[in-house]
Amino acid sequence: MKIIFAGTPSFAAFHLKLLLESEHELAAVLTQPDRPSGRGGETRPSPVKLLALENQLRTLQPERLKNNKEIISLLRGINPDLILVVAYGLVLPKDFINLPKHGCINVHASLLPRWRGAAPIERSILEGDIEGGITYMKMDEGLDTGPIMKLVPCPINSKDNSESLEKKYENLSRIELLKFI
Repeated sequence: MKIIFAGTPSFAAFHLKLLLESEHELAAVLTQPDRPSGRGGETRPSPVKLLALENQLRTLQPERLKNNKEIISLLRGINPDLILVVAYGLVLPKDFINLPKHGCINVHASLLPRWRGAAPIERSILEGDIEGGITYMKMDEGLDTGPIMKLVPCPINSKDNSESLEKKYENLSRIELLKFI
């Protein structure tokens, strides 16, 4: 299957690595533009960009997708079967979502509809949730509002922090992502 991947942080890079180890064709990678980070405010690439460049993948970093006819035209020319989105961080317009044959699938780090939007792992810990997991959903124009395709639950214990919970969710994806696709 020809896939375009969209993601930015290390959680997304983990999923990109799973795709790299599969038989699927990675036609392009979208990630947020390089941003200042750390104490010195040095501009740094995202973990997804670093992994994509290391594997010589076509890497695109648009500031925005909405009304970005150039990037939509470029992606349309790729003719992807699927766009897989993991913590990308940009709002996806309808022309982007409707571009691939099989649509856009989002891997979200909570059991939707709980914790839509950013920082679902941190929010579930702060609220003392005892169960979390991963949601695979078909994307629509809303923020994490598309049809849920698969829920993969995972217990959260009192000793979990954002790092340990992210690792648990990565282990779920290691088992489930490629089977799901």
